Amino acid sequence: MLVRNCAGGVVFFEDKVFLLKNEKDEWVFPKGVVRNGDLASEIALRRVKEETGIFAQIVSTAGYTSYEFFSVTRQKPVCNKIIWYIMKSLNDYYKINNEENFSGGGYFNIDEAIRLITYSQDKALLNLSFQRFKEMIAV
Repeated sequence: MLVRNCAGGVVFFEDKVFLLKNEKDEWVFPKGVVRNGDLASEIALRRVKEETGIFAQIVSTAGYTSYEFFSVTRQKPVCNKIIWYIMKSLNDYYKINNEENFSGGGYFNIDEAIRLITYSQDKALLNLSFQRFKEMIAV
């Protein structure tokens, strides 16, 4: 099995969170692979910018998730281990990068985002991240 370390962002603007719709019609958070010598936090910020056009700031770590799937192109199983960061944007601007095979996206209120998100572990990640985000910005 190929194991890939990845990093991504749960990006908030006020009381909304940003989601992307990928080529499989899955609603996900922006993320990317961490290569040798890269810092996970830098990859998370870069992928958020590249995939969404959002300039975000890291507020805190959010936790970890992992996904296992069979890669048709590699003809082997893959496990993505992802470290997530809670991020905030200073405005609600975004621009979906269609060249990255995303077909949609935007800021959604939390209840709507929970309904849209494809994977249950991402729903749990959002719930925990939003609680932490609210606590941190209230200080």
